[in-house]
Amino acid sequence: MHGTGLLTFSINVTLDGCVDHQEGIADEETHAYFTRLMDESGAMLWGRTTYEMMEDYSPAVARGEVDAPPALLAWARSLEDKPKYVVSATRSDFSWTNSHHLVGDLRTAVQELKDRTPAGVLVGSGTLATELDRLDLIDEYRFLVHPMIAGHGPTLYQGGLHSTRRLELISADPLSNGAITTHYRRTD
Repeated sequence: MHGTGLLTFSINVTLDGCVDHQEGIADEETHAYFTRLMDESGAMLWGRTTYEMMEDYSPAVARGEVDAPPALLAWARSLEDKPKYVVSATRSDFSWTNSHHLVGDLRTAVQELKDRTPAGVLVGSGTLATELDRLDLIDEYRFLVHPMIAGHGPTLYQGGLHSTRRLELISADPLSNGAITTHYRRTD
């Protein structure tokens, strides 16, 4: 796939599929994992809700205004410079450093973003990822599977897909905290 970057969906998920950001283990190891994924990617892609969850907190961490462990500080500082693209029908002004509103037809806009980002694009919003998967735009999946059963939602793909996704395992590695990093590629 020369000339076009891969779109990778990356998120924390419990064993029962919960993607609530308040579930999961937030420690040095998990922050370092997501910082590594982000550093390897050319851009971030989020829906408005995920963007707004981070826009107040992350810059404050990067500026040293919020007490944070070293791995979280590294993540926040890395995120400052990273191009951030936001899909939103209700907001158009995104003032956080290097933030851009992705406008127009979703399929076209995201494909153009992939085409001009050879290092790849990392999408970290569950609802948006479901929409992008329905449009056949997601190439790879990097899920951090946490050793817990949440017993509640929101869950991965609760909006549903048209058909089952067949994936090829690229790698799976346990972290010392019991979470497992998984890397899958689409095969269909």
